Amino acid sequence: MSNLTFRNATLADVDRCYAIEINAYEGDEAATREKIATRIAQYPQGFMCLENEGQVIGFINAGCAWDVVMSDEEFKELIGHDPAAPNVVIMSVVLDPAYQGKGYSTLMMQQFIKLMKQMDKHTIHLMCKPITLICIRSSAISTSNLRRPITAAWRGTRC
Repeated sequence: MSNLTFRNATLADVDRCYAIEINAYEGDEAATREKIATRIAQYPQGFMCLENEGQVIGFINAGCAWDVVMSDEEFKELIGHDPAAPNVVIMSVVLDPAYQGKGYSTLMMQQFIKLMKQMDKHTIHLMCKPITLICIRSSAISTSNLRRPITAAWRGTRC
């Protein structure tokens, strides 16, 4: 692996993160540039970038809620987000296609879980398709130190 760095996103990252997002998601599943900018501006602690030699190659972004409602579309714009809430809802786990298949997504998830533990978050919920959950489970990501394990849903349906 190259020179990898994890850091919180800044507004200077919006265009690069948007470019990665639209290449990774199909159709209207990708967040808009405006949603990405809102997520970075309102909760940079929940928007973690992975850099390789100074270039953002992937990111995870999330918000926090007291009561998790996976079908809440407004939450994707951080409406209802409270940084003090104990429950994390991941909205994107995205990697530039040129870096996929090299274990970087697993590294991102491991680092993100570590950060959320440090922030004393209790649960992590992942908005995803069922195949994504299979990939996460098969990557041997340890969540044993969370108060409850990662759960996942796609459009409000448990995976």
